[in-house]
Amino acid sequence: MLVLGGAGEVGRAAARVLAADKQVDHLVVADLSEARARSVAAELGAHCSAQALDVTDHATLVATIRQSDIVVNTVGPYFRFGPGVLRAAIEARRDYIDVCDDPAPTLTMLDMHAEAEAAGVTAVLGMGASPGLANLLAAQSIANLDHADTVITGWNLAMAQPETRSWTPSAAISHGIEQVSNTIPVIRDRQRVWEKPLRKTVVDYPGLGAATGWTFGHPEPLTLARTFPHLVESVNVALAPRHVAGVLNLLGRGVTHRILNHSTAASLAAVAENLLPAGTVSVLADSGLPPLFALSRGIKDGAPATVACALGQVPGLSMAEVTGIPLAVGALLRANRPGVHPPEAVFVPEQFLARLAPQCLGRPSADSLTVTTSTFATDAANSAALRRGSLITALITAGR
Repeated sequence: MLVLGGAGEVGRAAARVLAADKQVDHLVVADLSEARARSVAAELGAHCSAQALDVTDHATLVATIRQSDIVVNTVGPYFRFGPGVLRAAIEARRDYIDVCDDPAPTLTMLDMHAEAEAAGVTAVLGMGASPGLANLLAAQSIANLDHADTVITGWNLAMAQPETRSWTPSAAISHGIEQVSNTIPVIRDRQRVWEKPLRKTVVDYPGLGAATGWTFGHPEPLTLARTFPHLVESVNVALAPRHVAGVLNLLGRGVTHRILNHSTAASLAAVAENLLPAGTVSVLADSGLPPLFALSRGIKDGAPATVACALGQVPGLSMAEVTGIPLAVGALLRANRPGVHPPEAVFVPEQFLARLAPQCLGRPSADSLTVTTSTFATDAANSAALRRGSLITALITAGR
């Protein structure tokens, strides 16, 4: 296997899981920095090697990919690098999986479906936390209804904090600035529309009550509407208090109106993130809802119903692990369906979560990894489990 960006936070998290699995006889850690790649490979074992690689060097990238059976791409931001790496994988005729969280390149890569299918390449886009686990939770919530017309996927802003602090803007920050400074795709009245980001959305979560979310540019609404074409409405939201959303809105408007350029806005966001005391973001962003969830509204037994699914335990102690570990699990499961697909189109949620459970805190059983609540059946045990999930995220962030 080949892990691109393997010396980054998400890449390292994925590489650790892959290197420890008996299916993997050789793992290549590729990164722009050969020194960092060598350091990671040395930690993982003798069956791992390192390679310096610039993913914008197409010919070298294709040649490198050809030497492995699957490429695991963690090089972001994906609006800059995603489509190019997938093109190289298709040319090399090797399977591909990533954690792409940008909607625009997701659409570009989905348009490569016929090309990938003809090459016999299975490509899975966005198999991280959100998107990724959020998509599978959405599929679970939809399955609990007779008919679903609305899906909200959501994540707590506290989840987005990096494993280590840096004054240099991360790919995640660059992604965030891109999404708050451009229009974002959502599903309204069965149509894909592009609207301003950070639109206030009240999430009424069964068993836990209401919280405020803000629409954010992610692929979930696009891909869920492709997989479940009967959906009428679908959005992705970031949970945060109004003043936090206000700061993001100011940065986005600054870029939109050319008062700031993208890199300056990203640098300001990185500075603000580093100036806050540890744990501050967790406190500010605490909504009382799970750190990652999907909520579907529709009909059950002839009556309106709402079903929400969330993780009771998270796969790791940092956002990098919560993203990279599901990516590794997806790579190990090896979907065999040539073409370009989102996670919910190729993975059965129950099977995926059964493989993920041993990687989660406390090693929960597959049956207890997710917590499902609805307007018809909410009990104290489920509510308590959901609140524990929110508390885990707060403690993780505060402890960094």
